[in-house]
Amino acid sequence: MKKRDIKILLVDDEPDILEIVGYNLSSEGYHIITAENGVEAVKKAKKEKPQLIILDVMMPEMDGIEACELIRKVPDLSNTIIAFLTARGEDYSQMAGFDAGADDYITKPIKPKVLVSKVKALLRRLKEEELSDTVIKIGSLVINREEYKITNKGKEIVLPRKEFELLSLLATKPGKVFKREEILDKVWGNEVVVGGRTIDVHIRKLREKIGDKSFKTVKGVGYKFVD
Repeated sequence: MKKRDIKILLVDDEPDILEIVGYNLSSEGYHIITAENGVEAVKKAKKEKPQLIILDVMMPEMDGIEACELIRKVPDLSNTIIAFLTARGEDYSQMAGFDAGADDYITKPIKPKVLVSKVKALLRRLKEEELSDTVIKIGSLVINREEYKITNKGKEIVLPRKEFELLSLLATKPGKVFKREEILDKVWGNEVVVGGRTIDVHIRKLREKIGDKSFKTVKGVGYKFVD
């Protein structure tokens, strides 16, 4: 997919941020769409179907968390990458954002070159598939990567994109210990800077939804999926 075909929806109630971020990404060749609040963001997301949404957390009319939750309920936007814009130290907002279905965070303020690198890393998955198997079957667990669908004991389980990709990665080789660095590289991209707790938070959520016994922590190393 060429850059000019990639749509990025920028959502922020501060015109200066929209202008600066929009300018830097437009200069890279991306198709930029803007919105100034959550309500407008949901409408434009449904209409334009962007590949990436960069979404501010604190906004009037509807905040980013609620907007993200609504966007994640739209089938046509299930594969859209959502990254929140957040001020430093907003740990509560980050946790709430992951619960709402966010894929990642971009911390304000951010330098233009770092922003561009971050966006390129987030969009890497549009150019390549890290995992070759379309359907992974482990016991009663079935993971369909092409349809982004998971069933366990015949019951469908809905996961945010990052949880889905983390589960898919671990399930490709049950019993193998995936190092934290490898997980960050294959799920988040090696250019993406995320907090040290990011993997732990996602594993905890997978344990709640898939089963605690399916995941084992190898202290100081990483995680593995237990068949």
